[in-house]
Amino acid sequence: MDFWDTIADDACRESMLWQAALRPGPAREHVAGFSTLCDERFALGLETIYEGYLCHYGRPRLFAPADAELALLLGDYLYAHGLVRIAAAGGVAAVDAMSKLISRCAALRAEGAAGDSDAWVDAARELGGTPHPDEVALAVERHSARVAA
Repeated sequence: MDFWDTIADDACRESMLWQAALRPGPAREHVAGFSTLCDERFALGLETIYEGYLCHYGRPRLFAPADAELALLLGDYLYAHGLVRIAAAGGVAAVDAMSKLISRCAALRAEGAAGDSDAWVDAARELGGTPHPDEVALAVERHSARVAA
């Protein structure tokens, strides 16, 4: 599945604001976050939520919001859309795992504490992932390069 086009196309259909924030095709980065660590059926939802997280706290791969307010709104849209995808793929338990992830990461960010990559890895495991340590290390490395300190 091409996550990137699905995430981008759905957002553009939803709002002209998201369409305006979309990076031009060659400027989009098609680099997985933590979706390689979870069960495949949750991958699109997890990537959608992760792109929302990057809108809030880092450098998004698909979007370049014009300002902080738009980044926050787009991030919230992507969180919600990702949760819909997670619910469709796995029901209440999967949505609960994602809500705990979002809450945990928000708390860590508010406190200025480290550990958000651990939260993402834990959530991927809750979504049926049994990643190899090398996969985890690569995902954490990619994440560290994208998030704001």
